[in-house]
Amino acid sequence: MKLFNSLTRTKEEFIPYDSNKVKMYTCGPTVYSYPHIGNMRAYLFMDALRRVLKYNGYEIEGVMNITDVGHLTSDADEGEDKMLLASKKEKKSPWEIAEYYTNIFMQEAKRLNISLPEHICPATTVIPEIIVFVKTLIEKGYAYETSKGIYFDIATFPSYGKLGGMAISNKLAGARIDIDEEKRHPADFALWIKAPKEHIMQWDSPWGKGYPGWHIECSAIGMKYLGDHIDIHTGGVDHKTVHHENEIAQDDSFAGHQVVKNWLHVEFLQIDSGKMGKSLGNVYTLNDLEEKGFEPEDYRYFFFTTHYSKQQNFTWEAMESAKNALKSLKAIAKEHKNSVIENKKLKIEEIEADFTEAINDDLNLPKALGIVWTMLRLPRDRRIYELLLKFNKIFDFELENEIIPTEIQIMAKERWEAKEAKDYAKADEYRNKILQQGFTVKDTKEGYEITKN
Repeated sequence: MKLFNSLTRTKEEFIPYDSNKVKMYTCGPTVYSYPHIGNMRAYLFMDALRRVLKYNGYEIEGVMNITDVGHLTSDADEGEDKMLLASKKEKKSPWEIAEYYTNIFMQEAKRLNISLPEHICPATTVIPEIIVFVKTLIEKGYAYETSKGIYFDIATFPSYGKLGGMAISNKLAGARIDIDEEKRHPADFALWIKAPKEHIMQWDSPWGKGYPGWHIECSAIGMKYLGDHIDIHTGGVDHKTVHHENEIAQDDSFAGHQVVKNWLHVEFLQIDSGKMGKSLGNVYTLNDLEEKGFEPEDYRYFFFTTHYSKQQNFTWEAMESAKNALKSLKAIAKEHKNSVIENKKLKIEEIEADFTEAINDDLNLPKALGIVWTMLRLPRDRRIYELLLKFNKIFDFELENEIIPTEIQIMAKERWEAKEAKDYAKADEYRNKILQQGFTVKDTKEGYEITKN
């Protein structure tokens, strides 16, 4: 299995620290508004990666954070806390905002058949761990205190900028951050922010009342559940140059060694070849798709048509194509399921090998989906349906997979043989017996099919 590691910029053979278990961290949502389909692309990617790992026999210990404090309107420690802005707008407490939108996110994930990680952790539940983390960074000389908070000194971490591809000198020279004369460098980032008295969300700390910076929560949560050797960290490509760069600096400085081995990033979803934005009126949710006649599963199919590392262009025409393709896939799959004729030229092992090679080549799911379609176009054979069920552990489409009892299959076969021998009375007798058992047998150009009444 090979994955593209953003840290090394190469496709590498995936070798976890533990040969059987994969420790995986996923950047979760900031729960201050309704998740849109662009947000959900990141979690469809996470889900696909988890499924491919499981397909390869790995056990997964997964963690995802819920950002319910500290994420400012700018990822670079500027602006107001997004939770507080939502609180003011909706006239609810930040805790009510967090609970409501967390539940919405969970519902959207379920609608898309996304399998969530084993641990879901809100940032507000690990404040003690965050405080210990910050204290340790201060003690080790990586952080310092100002009147506004505790900041990480990026000059103490020589490899800062490696993930995003920007050296410290360039980072400092090009930092588009408000000048703070107390900071040693403009790009130093907040670990803990001292809160004014009127700030709604604040906790006691050795540095007075305050709240955590956004970046530190992922480091504290990751180490709490996964320790200091993490195999995979996923997130959106927009996090590479700031959020994930800061995580690496925090993690490795705290642990004294490289913590995360593989960084995987999913690209943006574009709308009509452009950006998504509220001002443009093109921020769509699953509800918006349903109002246009699309099911969440249609969007799931749409996701598999483009590699996660490529920008995906959403159009209503593309959604219509995905909807029709999925409908056809299910119809053809049913024909294979009900077939009793075996194709002697069918090479099951070769098809399965090609599929496995595709998904293990940095999750080449578009190619894997193409292999599925090539397989489905072959002469009808129930073994193809059974193989599709195995492949569907990755796609998780809602296929009709009721099992036809063996005795029904035997009677259907004997009925067919009787009909072939022109013993129509016996054939009708078997048909009636099958009908009494709650099934119907119907002749087709491929032979016959059995369906449950």
